[in-house]
Amino acid sequence: MSKSRKRFVAGARCPKCQALDSIVLYKDNGVETVECIECGYHEQQTEAKVADKAQGQVIGLFKPE
Repeated sequence: MSKSRKRFVAGARCPKCQALDSIVLYKDNGVETVECIECGYHEQQTEAKVADKAQGQVIGLFKPE
């Protein structure tokens, strides 16, 4: 069971409560998860879904270890 450390996403706004700078991003068993520390909102997606949502030109990918 692999769970990476949670990282804040600077400038991100929660889609539910609209709180600024309250979103954390982490991976749990290969599933990317975003979570709001203010209201508890969370959304999960696999890497395939992340790649499908990417649009335009990609300059670089940030892959924390």
